[in-house]
Amino acid sequence: MHASGRRQTPNPSTRSRQLAATRATAWVDGGSRGNPGEAGCGVVLDLADGRREEHSLFIGVATNNVAEYAALLAALERALALGVRDLAVRADSELLVRQMVGEYRVKARHLQPLWLRAQQLVRSLARFAISHVERGANRSADRLANRAIDSRSSSLPRPLGLP
Repeated sequence: MHASGRRQTPNPSTRSRQLAATRATAWVDGGSRGNPGEAGCGVVLDLADGRREEHSLFIGVATNNVAEYAALLAALERALALGVRDLAVRADSELLVRQMVGEYRVKARHLQPLWLRAQQLVRSLARFAISHVERGANRSADRLANRAIDSRSSSLPRPLGLP
């Protein structure tokens, strides 16, 4: 409400920007040097309103698969924090993608809590899709994962549920 008591009409460009920001594409990658070894992940979040965020996350000693799940969890948590309701994820880990869509069972006990946490976060979204991309198409996220390992630093908090 305006001070005069009249209802303010939102600026159409602001309104469309708010709506557009509810959709995003996340490019995720995790990696470890050694398996297990020093590990990190990278997240590129392209919001439909044109904004782009790039994040690195150092996770210490972990397996490559744990690092891949860490990247997914970090992307989900960040997207939800930004108010994203429709998220498309691109990952070069075939295992991660196939487990998330139910084509593969999560047999490794240490990955089960991470898969459960990811499924919980996905249920908070109105729409979610995940697809496999070739490694070359995921270069930005890979670069960020390597930066995390090299610098041993993070630009996002450690995802909940990560060991």
